[in-house]
Amino acid sequence: MTEFLSIHEPLFRLASFAAVLAAMALWELAAPRRVPALSRWRRWPTNLVLSALGTVLVRLVLPVVAAATAIEASRRGFGLFNWIGTPAAIAVPVSMVALDALIYAQHVVFHRIGLLWRLHRVHHADPDLDVTTGIRFHPVEILISMCVKILAVALLGAPLVAVILFEVLLNAAAMFNHSNVRLPVAADRILRWFIVTPDMHRVHHSVYRDEHDMNFGFSLSVWDRLFGTYRAQPRDGHEAMRIGLDAFPAPAPAGLGWSLLNPFSGATERGEQRI
Repeated sequence: MTEFLSIHEPLFRLASFAAVLAAMALWELAAPRRVPALSRWRRWPTNLVLSALGTVLVRLVLPVVAAATAIEASRRGFGLFNWIGTPAAIAVPVSMVALDALIYAQHVVFHRIGLLWRLHRVHHADPDLDVTTGIRFHPVEILISMCVKILAVALLGAPLVAVILFEVLLNAAAMFNHSNVRLPVAADRILRWFIVTPDMHRVHHSVYRDEHDMNFGFSLSVWDRLFGTYRAQPRDGHEAMRIGLDAFPAPAPAGLGWSLLNPFSGATERGEQRI
């Protein structure tokens, strides 16, 4: 089973990614939440290429990724769950929840530390919010995130199936909660008690810092409620709120060159005071 998952993991992840991307893109066409500021053709190539470059960078720099780390930890008996012989029925769900908590904490840190924020602001500078924003991250941020994930998987001794499921679900959740789709109010109210919905996460992409420093969760919504970083609605309402960063107005952030170079350009945001 482990060998089968290891061999087919890249194909499984790619198929899942393509299916969710296509489904959310069609949903956005059928029931959009907001009127886009820019066309998809101005933004999508940059967002998709950033994601692809991040994947290539990870493969070139790191000898292993998270899934391979899980296999090696199991083989060597390394990591918490391997040390104490935790049954898979417990280790799999606990690993997935623990990794989701880690992603929340990492997201908070990327907002708090200036050097990391310079990378992460490429994600926030997107002048619109849709399914491709969920994969729009600077390649160096993707590399750092994978390093953190590898370390966590090794220390936990997370099972391979947990790592693969977590990565697929995290990717799907990111595309879902960044998407420009309209959910019924009642459905959103119920769902956000458990998962991060598009309306919940959209607050995080407001131009106001007191809003984009809230709602850090990617999959489970419990972390924001538990740690006091939950904000229910944007002050200007979802249709009228402004997305992006005021210091970097459209259309510049839609460009690939801008997105790759901005963290190293020396440009800062007005009033920026991060560690």
